Amino acid sequence: MTLYEEDLVDDLEPDDEEAPELYEHYSFTAGKGQEPLRVDKFLMNFVENATRNKVQQAAKQGNIFVNGEPVKANHRVKANDVVKVLLSHPPHEDLLVPENIPLNIVYEDDALLVVNKPAGMVVHPGHGNYSGTLINALVYHFEHLPNNSSNRPGLVHRIDKDTSGLLVIAKTEEAMLHLTQQFFHKTTQREYIALVWGNIEEEEGIVRGHIGRHLKDRLQMDVFPDGSHGKEAVTHYKVLERFGYVTLVSCRLETGRTHQIRVHLKHIGHTLFNDERYGGDKILKGTTFAKYKQFVENCFSVLPRQALHAKTLGFEHPVTHEFMSFDSELPDDMQACIEKWRSYKLTSNP
Repeated sequence: MTLYEEDLVDDLEPDDEEAPELYEHYSFTAGKGQEPLRVDKFLMNFVENATRNKVQQAAKQGNIFVNGEPVKANHRVKANDVVKVLLSHPPHEDLLVPENIPLNIVYEDDALLVVNKPAGMVVHPGHGNYSGTLINALVYHFEHLPNNSSNRPGLVHRIDKDTSGLLVIAKTEEAMLHLTQQFFHKTTQREYIALVWGNIEEEEGIVRGHIGRHLKDRLQMDVFPDGSHGKEAVTHYKVLERFGYVTLVSCRLETGRTHQIRVHLKHIGHTLFNDERYGGDKILKGTTFAKYKQFVENCFSVLPRQALHAKTLGFEHPVTHEFMSFDSELPDDMQACIEKWRSYKLTSNP
């Protein structure tokens, strides 16, 4: 059995109902001697405190999978089947333990603070990640942080676990309300730096397309250009540097949908470098030479995550109404990977 939290959203407005967080609570492999059995009954035998109604609700929501495919409650599990259950809320989420975790605070006053989150840090507790999160650190260092609509202390917006970069945290109810409205009305300014597979032909462009849950893989998001699913999403991109087989780009967000940059760039054929969730951890562009494969593997080792950093953040201060802008350096792992590609380009001219 495995328990782990799904990667958190790339950047999600707190009231975005189209993009609920999903958690993989349980994963089972049926034994070799498993007789055909309804999946709801199968799960009730394995999931502690599970009720048939709870399991059937998960099936109705498309959150029970057998061998990677969503199934109904009456689907029969057979020998060696892999069964997974995804639920929309983790259990015991209110058990928030303050932890003395250092914070990289870029700015702080009585109303708010801006932090530079490292890659690998989960933003808030969830199933499998009750400790070591940004909020565990915040509630240790700051008392009486206001809750957002999801009861997350201080949290105005979020970025994915393996995305590094800037986040603004509210310290008062007034700041929470004012900042949340800015994200809702899209008046904030956010720039991300990404390294993507392929040589983007245009110097700059706009990706438009509704983003919603993938119809088959509930752990992924997908683009629906016809607007049949999801919510409107707009990403502006600009090429910063070309390395032949990969491109360094700047992305500015108009909207804040789950995995927006990752999904939009994949949609136009340029998956983020080493983005395991969306296939960027494979060699998508380049040659078949063994030395090239080894080079890419070395880049993956240097940057063991998707190449995405929330570099700048701008918003109106909720008290002074001054527009504030913050900038952060690319973290060492991204810089090291970029330098490798820069050197590779000079020596090989791909």
